[in-house]
Amino acid sequence: MTERPVDLSSLPSHGAPRRSLFSARKFALMASVVAGVGAAVYGFSPQQGPADIFAGAAHAQVNTEVRKVERPIGFADIVERVKPSVISVKINIADKSSKDDSANKDDDSPFPPGSPMERFFRRFGGPDGLPPGLRGGPRAPRGPVTGQGSGFFISPDGYAVTNNHVVDGADKVEITMEDGKTYTAKVIGTDQRTDLALIKVEGRTDFPFAKLSDSKPRIGDWVLAVGNPFGLGGTVTAGIVSASGRDIGNGPYDDFIQIDAPVNKGNSGGPAFDTNGEVMGVNTAIYSPSGGSVGIAFSIPASTVKSVVAQLKDKGSVSRGWIGVQIQPVTSEIADSLGMKKAQGALVAEPQQNGPAAKAGIQSGDVITAVNGEPVKDARELARTIGGLAPGTAVKLNVLQKGQDKVVNLTLGQLPNTIETKADIGKEDKGSGTKGTDVPKLGLTVAPANSVAGAGREGVVVTEVDPKSAAAERGFKEGDVILEVAGKTVGSPSEVREAIDAARTENKNSVLMRVKSGGSSRFVAVPLAKG
Repeated sequence: MTERPVDLSSLPSHGAPRRSLFSARKFALMASVVAGVGAAVYGFSPQQGPADIFAGAAHAQVNTEVRKVERPIGFADIVERVKPSVISVKINIADKSSKDDSANKDDDSPFPPGSPMERFFRRFGGPDGLPPGLRGGPRAPRGPVTGQGSGFFISPDGYAVTNNHVVDGADKVEITMEDGKTYTAKVIGTDQRTDLALIKVEGRTDFPFAKLSDSKPRIGDWVLAVGNPFGLGGTVTAGIVSASGRDIGNGPYDDFIQIDAPVNKGNSGGPAFDTNGEVMGVNTAIYSPSGGSVGIAFSIPASTVKSVVAQLKDKGSVSRGWIGVQIQPVTSEIADSLGMKKAQGALVAEPQQNGPAAKAGIQSGDVITAVNGEPVKDARELARTIGGLAPGTAVKLNVLQKGQDKVVNLTLGQLPNTIETKADIGKEDKGSGTKGTDVPKLGLTVAPANSVAGAGREGVVVTEVDPKSAAAERGFKEGDVILEVAGKTVGSPSEVREAIDAARTENKNSVLMRVKSGGSSRFVAVPLAKG
């Protein structure tokens, strides 16, 4: 599993000396100064040199060839043009310890509980899940907090883009331009799911601004990062686009551009420029073993920035389309279990009750293969496609349901701002004295769910898992509830065995089970042992 170190500079940090507690190999959110990338292409011009001083014909020929070699003219022209649009973003958070000391007793995280950034740091942060620099040893000191990041103007009337994690929770936001002029900025709106924020500076209508690119960068294109790493204002670094469509585990809308231009702590919110001097992305995270740049950074694509910023400017928040389903990727084993030729599309683990999908007839086990005629590659692509559409939009979904292709028409709802979760069944309820019945060759012992306290009425509950079994390898654990096996609802161990025997008779290599764990459902393909 890849880890990610957090970027402190751009995040609120205490004045006390900081000591990084991050472990090696972590992604770092760069909330401090932007790494605005202004990419410039190497141009070449004929080299002007002295007259040939070699008498021999061979030497003359060599010298002639040397004259044909062209040299790079550098990035200076592009940097000179785009640099004025890049700004330093400084924030101040007042001391709130006296008002809410109980809430901060065990958690100094600056991010709202349950937010994508909070979950990010819980998973990939330091030993206590917090960004380094927000921890001052055993306990970070109380008092006012300041932080620094980057950003860039997108219009002459003072609208600017930065990262959400740069300005999140700020009581005061101040920007500094390249010429040293300082202004107070107002936060217009933020979007935690994409880590973007829109701020506004009043008082002028002639701010230098950068244009968001209309084109998608290609792998190998030049890119320039302009920002303030480690508080060093106006730093420029160059590199290339290394990859696109990267998922770094921050959420279902991950679609990052990977670049190798050196960016560091303090580059958060800064632009990545292409060779036309247009912004191809907003820098937000790095992958690093040490917390410093190793040439792997991630930028939010300009296309995403455009759609998010437009909504933030219009209403201060982002509304996303929603069909109301839990989805998961279609693995090769799942595809085989469903009789699919290719492992593609998004598998519906469970439609939400009364959601648009459920009302339209979409069921657990369906595979959504296309939206409005456009093929769906995987679950992430479906989430991004639906999330990019406005609530109320009518869409046409191509669905594989029980082996049959069908078209489903529905109207998108609005993605809820919060997700309701349910707690796992407590350990004291899982066993409840019920031993259960072994399922041959799967390494599971199960019992009717209605016979185990806290397991519900539907399905069979897993009471024991052989740690060396295929089921254990695929994440089965005590307390999981198996709802379906091979598309058939099960309520007893004998029904589980019958469904497995039927799958073996049909020469299936694996059997697909729908499993509920805590408050969510998922499909798991378990290989069938031969014999």
